[in-house]
Amino acid sequence: MSTSASNLLLRVCSVLLVLGTVTATDHIVGANKGWNPGINYTLWANNHTFYVGDLISFRYQKTQYNVFEVNQTGYDNCTTEGAVGNWSSGKDFIPLKKAKRYYFICGNGQCFNGMKVSVVVHPLPSPTASPVLRHASNSTNAARLLVLPRGVTGLRALALPLAWIWLVSGWI
Repeated sequence: MSTSASNLLLRVCSVLLVLGTVTATDHIVGANKGWNPGINYTLWANNHTFYVGDLISFRYQKTQYNVFEVNQTGYDNCTTEGAVGNWSSGKDFIPLKKAKRYYFICGNGQCFNGMKVSVVVHPLPSPTASPVLRHASNSTNAARLLVLPRGVTGLRALALPLAWIWLVSGWI
């Protein structure tokens, strides 16, 4: 296989990996039950893993409920004093920008009926290097590693195995 063909293949695979590989997860609070009284949001949160860059979404009737981001005291006491954010659209998408514990409550009194949720946001896991695309006849290519970030799915996840097969079998 020629060096130019192998370089072209590496470039094509790199473009495939870059396009859309980093994805955020949208965590819809309460899933199909939404943001309503009487739901165990602690159980819901414990079944999710949140990472920096993910979204937490609240779906509710905007004429009845709202969402406040508060500190732990506000969460424990169901108060909005000192709130750092509030939303009332009925479809609120809140980015989780930092690795920390977030506290959200409903600010119209429904917090006392269970409308509060606390989530721990973790830093992004370190990407793992995969030395799949190595070309033995070219020392520059032999040292090149491709990294797959969290969220690689579908056909993009097949790019590296296919490229490896092409390189090893000499299809190109």
